[in-house]
Amino acid sequence: MTAVQLPESTHVSPGRLPRRVPARRLRQILCLLPLLLVSVVAVQHRSVLAEGFRHLRTAEWPWLLAAVGATCLTWVAASFTRQGAVVEALPKRRLLATQFAAGAANHLLPTGLGAGAVNLRFMTVCGLPLARSSAALALYLLAETVGRVGLLAVLLVAFPDALRLSVLLPEQAAGPLLLAIGAALAVAAIVLVSVRRLRTGACSFLRTALGEAREVHTRPARAFALWGGSLAFPALQASVLVAVGQSLGLPVPPMHMAVAYLAATVAVALIPTPGGIGSVEAALVVALVAAGGPAAVATAVVLAFRIITVWLPLLPGALTLGALVRMKVI
Repeated sequence: MTAVQLPESTHVSPGRLPRRVPARRLRQILCLLPLLLVSVVAVQHRSVLAEGFRHLRTAEWPWLLAAVGATCLTWVAASFTRQGAVVEALPKRRLLATQFAAGAANHLLPTGLGAGAVNLRFMTVCGLPLARSSAALALYLLAETVGRVGLLAVLLVAFPDALRLSVLLPEQAAGPLLLAIGAALAVAAIVLVSVRRLRTGACSFLRTALGEAREVHTRPARAFALWGGSLAFPALQASVLVAVGQSLGLPVPPMHMAVAYLAATVAVALIPTPGGIGSVEAALVVALVAAGGPAAVATAVVLAFRIITVWLPLLPGALTLGALVRMKVI
């Protein structure tokens, strides 16, 4: 009689736990992780939350409702841009839900990483190869950056007196800032040229990204969605700040507020804090003061603005993120 030998995968040494965590248990942990992160972030910023809600109670509600509506439209604009970055049609409802969840992830992780990871996973689940999903993500980021900076440039030309640049960026700070940016770019270029494997991977990715971009722009509907959404997204975000400013009586012209918002967000994009929490508030207050607003009112507007755009959607966005993980959408 021969002994029956158990498969190696089922063998567990006495007194030792299995090395692998079951996939179901891991998915349950991932479902609860966003809620835990929301709780931690909310506790850390409880004073900001309390002050922001206090200002919301004194605001004019019609303007606040307009701000909430514009905030909801930003997820639609993001969905259009994401769809425009790929040739294949993505499931519309799941795409919109993913953008809502990605917003929450983006406020819990360093800027851009949360939303990028969620959308990368969503596209791969939809059947796109990882290389093409990464290329689509890079195309989205490029379009969003061009749209935001381009819109800011147009508004600065149209309203050259919108910002007092000496307040926003003192002359003594311009030189060190440009020097730091130049040094960072130089180091990145040296590393890329020196490391062969990194250089090869970057060239391969660039070829894939360029091919994906060419394919997208051969389809007018995709190109319109990509660039239309990339312009609509920052414009809607700026309109939220304008509506909040109007609700609290900020004595700054609406277009000047829009310029202040775009300038602040472009500047703060280089600071990798979770969702820009802390850095965005500071930059927005400085920008609104540079646009001619009183510091006290500008601070109240920024706190109320962040309540509407970040804190109110954060919990439902985290719940949506957990549900999408559980449903294996991402």
